[in-house]
Amino acid sequence: MAILAEYYRWLLAFHIIAVMFWMAGMYYLPRLFVYHAEALENDTPHDMFPIMEEKLLRIIMTPAMTAAWIFGLSLIFAGGHWPITDFWFIGKLAAVLILSGYHGFLTKQVRLLAGGALPHPSRFYRLINEVPPILTVIIVILVVVQPF
Repeated sequence: MAILAEYYRWLLAFHIIAVMFWMAGMYYLPRLFVYHAEALENDTPHDMFPIMEEKLLRIIMTPAMTAAWIFGLSLIFAGGHWPITDFWFIGKLAAVLILSGYHGFLTKQVRLLAGGALPHPSRFYRLINEVPPILTVIIVILVVVQPF
């Protein structure tokens, strides 16, 4: 993978950019769910929320997540991290897998809410809004400090 090693800094830059876009959506989409759920709970107009949620997911979040994974995996090979043996790296990958699963959960919520269902009360969406910041802290500490 010598060709990838030549472009390591470019891969890293695009990985960070993709992660920033992905995380912006991961922070904002559950907030939209709060407002959407409150509108459903109060029987007030909510027609704009499904459009906003779907576009955020389809145009920003999913492409950014895909790019983050592609550039991240490229970095593993370009940086000589394969095979993965460092505990901090395994922890980071585990946290990113959890974050990707959370992305899938949010995707399901977009579909349910767009169908007019209220799968969870607004309070639930307020609570799950804390998942991305917690995972962000864990991932950044594991990558920067490499405590293990």
